[in-house]
Amino acid sequence: MFVVRNYVTMGGTVFCALAIGYLMQNGSAAQPDTGETRHAMAATSGEGAVIAGLQGIVLTSSSPSRDSGDGAALPTRRTVRPEQSQAKPQVNCAISARAFAAPNASARLTVKAPCNGDQAVELHHSGMTFTGMTDARGNLDVTIPALSEYAIFLVSFDDKVGTAATTHIPDIAEFERIALQWHGDTDLQLHALEFGAGYGQAGHVWANSETDSTGQVVHLGLADAGQAKNVELYSFPAGSADQSGTVALTVEAEVTEANCGRDLSVQSLELRSDRRLRSRDLTLTLPDCGSGNDFLVLNNLFQDLTIAAK
Repeated sequence: MFVVRNYVTMGGTVFCALAIGYLMQNGSAAQPDTGETRHAMAATSGEGAVIAGLQGIVLTSSSPSRDSGDGAALPTRRTVRPEQSQAKPQVNCAISARAFAAPNASARLTVKAPCNGDQAVELHHSGMTFTGMTDARGNLDVTIPALSEYAIFLVSFDDKVGTAATTHIPDIAEFERIALQWHGDTDLQLHALEFGAGYGQAGHVWANSETDSTGQVVHLGLADAGQAKNVELYSFPAGSADQSGTVALTVEAEVTEANCGRDLSVQSLELRSDRRLRSRDLTLTLPDCGSGNDFLVLNNLFQDLTIAAK
């Protein structure tokens, strides 16, 4: 957008229209959303005008100022001096975030950080923390299973600058949720076996499952990203269950050269039918290097979910 601050009236409005038209067609290219370049058209007293993008232009006035040889009024010649300086683009680095209720007792969180493109960002919600990544323009769009009815989301970049967003989750009471979070060079997988299902059967649920199931496991964070914080979260719509039974929960940890023989600190978050959010800090000891174990399977980290048909 071109902003005209002042203008000189010469020959009615014709010149102004022509000058603005010239700027619209030949001015600087449009700037990114982070700011805009402002061009000025200023009047000088008795000398002429300065118009951004136009130099050495002769303007004429319809008012007679001197006589030609045949008595006809000649136009007064007025020159335009070159523009002295250009306004610098203004970049708005303000960080903003908005949260909206989404299906399945979740929230859609959008973050805009124009000066933090391609950067890691920590997202916090009800004790759950995971690492996200903005795109080249500093935007992030993620759907998060909520752990509280009045959900608050905190956004924090490495320089501790951030913002917050909140929204209401009206259907939170319809879901039971189990979350496991950690950080570091370890890939943890949360598996749910619904109503007696075996591995690979319908009712076996994990982040990459392709079988039919009622519940869902989502992964939040940046896998294989060093010290990034990650969360695996299982949700079951207990409020609309059409059968009774149990859901068994297991955790698998991939053993690699980067984590073998080490202790791993993890935290569990549980939102069950009593609507109380509980957390536990746990330490997992991974098998020694060279033990031949590729995965550590933990069957007793969580109590089974007990589901009653509605």
